[in-house]
Amino acid sequence: MKTKKFLLEEKEIPTAWYNIVADMKNKPLPPLNPQTKQPLKPEDLYPIFAKELSHQELNETDKWIEIPEEVRELYKNYRSTPLVRAYGLEKALDTPAHIYFKNESVSPIGSHKLNSAIAQAYYCKKEGITNITTETGAGQWGAALSYAARAFDLELAVYMVKISYHQKPYRRSIMQTFGAQVIASPSMSTKAGRKILTENPNYQGSLGTAISEAVELALQTPNCKYTLGSVLNHVMLHQTVIGLEAEKQMEMAGEYPDVVIGCFGGGSNFSGISFPFLRHKLTEGKEIRIVAAEPASCPKLTRGQFQYDFGDEAGYTPLLPMFTLGHNFAPAHIHAGGLRYHGAGSIVSQIMKDGLMEAVDIKQLETFEAANLFARTEGIIPAPESSHAIAAAIQEAKQAKEEGKPRTILFNLSGHGLIDMAAYDQFISGDLTNHELSDEELNKSLSVLEQII
Repeated sequence: MKTKKFLLEEKEIPTAWYNIVADMKNKPLPPLNPQTKQPLKPEDLYPIFAKELSHQELNETDKWIEIPEEVRELYKNYRSTPLVRAYGLEKALDTPAHIYFKNESVSPIGSHKLNSAIAQAYYCKKEGITNITTETGAGQWGAALSYAARAFDLELAVYMVKISYHQKPYRRSIMQTFGAQVIASPSMSTKAGRKILTENPNYQGSLGTAISEAVELALQTPNCKYTLGSVLNHVMLHQTVIGLEAEKQMEMAGEYPDVVIGCFGGGSNFSGISFPFLRHKLTEGKEIRIVAAEPASCPKLTRGQFQYDFGDEAGYTPLLPMFTLGHNFAPAHIHAGGLRYHGAGSIVSQIMKDGLMEAVDIKQLETFEAANLFARTEGIIPAPESSHAIAAAIQEAKQAKEEGKPRTILFNLSGHGLIDMAAYDQFISGDLTNHELSDEELNKSLSVLEQII
């Protein structure tokens, strides 16, 4: 079987992140102070985030932002990541399409999340911060930040969504191995957690809930800041190292993608792979399709409403312009825990609103069917989150076969699934089910938005 890997030399690892907002004709609407409804200034974010991250969050003018040398040195431990042509998958599908994937699963913690974790930990350390807090869904972000916190000698507290805390105990173990404190969310350790548990004692948590708890702890702890693994602009910025590398690697392969695909929760890995390619569409009019693959049980892009909403359940965060299912949305207990988030980041939401990208929602069983096919043809067991991108890529490849036309497909393999085997066990034994959001559930969740703004 043919195999090709396209690696960049160390000197070619990106030296700057790409800020897509500088190239956008229609800038994202500004985040708002929930009390005054006025646009935020960087200093309004200082109580929560490191100052440099606050400025990156609202930067609309600088197209390129230099990657600090300390961050780049840690990137060199695993970057560049391979670009691989999926010959085995192509053969199994009998498709004329050429399928490539960017393999972010080779990082020390097995996912793309480390790209932003290292950067955020660095800026906190540079500011003299000693403690940081965060939330995590499936555990990839928590694992990444625990690694980065240890690299910069920071104390870390992670609120892990309760259903994932129990479904994925080994991700919790990874965080604890690196020295992080891990708390199942909702918990009794915060006001937000106690309120939620009082109202619903059996609630298994959501990313919105975990964010509320992490923000509350950061605000109440001296010399402590909050860090976030997705959704916000500065996180998307840091992840563009993925697509910037992929651009050079596709050139080395002698091809250019017709379609770029990423799974979608809050937008971190999707933005990372797609924004550098999308810039050519924005600045040169280049024809390329950008596709986000989200769960049918949490379809914010395909069925959500574009509106200002809170990024967390308790309403501690600024109001963000987003495609949302409502900040109190309680997602189904699917195994793709990293995609169980109620809203999309403001940049992605504006791009979606402007028709510059597409979105598909995919049922859980289809994602695991795609994951098993990928594992058997490419030798990599993918994370449940990444399996959404694989399923979308398979849909594109089948369409190319039906049309009898070649198509070059690039997707982001955002992480491996070696710590998700309990989910695979359920699928193999036939115990895994689909979860689809009913119109009644959706309308109930969206009705709360009218009370916000």
